[in-house]
Amino acid sequence: MNPHHIRVDSRRSPLGAHASTTSRVGRALAFDDARHLTAHRWLVDEAYLLDEQDYPAWLELLTEDIHYYMPVKVTTALGAGYDTAPGMAHFDENRYSLRQRVARFATEHAWTEDPPSRLRHFVTNVRTFATDRDDELIVESAVLLFRSRGDVGESALVSAGREDLLRHCEGEWKLARRLIAADESVIRMQNLAIFL
Repeated sequence: MNPHHIRVDSRRSPLGAHASTTSRVGRALAFDDARHLTAHRWLVDEAYLLDEQDYPAWLELLTEDIHYYMPVKVTTALGAGYDTAPGMAHFDENRYSLRQRVARFATEHAWTEDPPSRLRHFVTNVRTFATDRDDELIVESAVLLFRSRGDVGESALVSAGREDLLRHCEGEWKLARRLIAADESVIRMQNLAIFL
């Protein structure tokens, strides 16, 4: 890990106080560890749901205490002690706000997605970590989102790192926390009416 990168922490956000504070324990699990294979498969299945824009099914993959957080990246000098803008985020969401965003897509007011975007989520560099709880895993990944809209506009890319907390509940793994660290300080996409 880059020694100058400051880890994203959802507790910095106004909506993050309720979020789980579970953290990883030890080194990354082996790639053939059953827990890693399960987490990797979960991410791939989620990416397909997001590409298909099956957002109601995606919401079912989220826990009640989900925190979905993407702070605004800033460029600072070494030693500044921060690399995100305090109190500012592209996404700072809980389950209620995520449900409202998904419900809006079904209305005539969702002009940013009419016609809908063509999406492709590329998920790679997946590492899984145990936690001090048997029913929770920390999963790091890199995501590259390709997005195209209409016939004349240029396509756009967003690259980011993610740290997810997966929790086993109700007989399946669900997303309890997603912290997204964009790789650019300026997002070169017309809007962020999508999910990473």
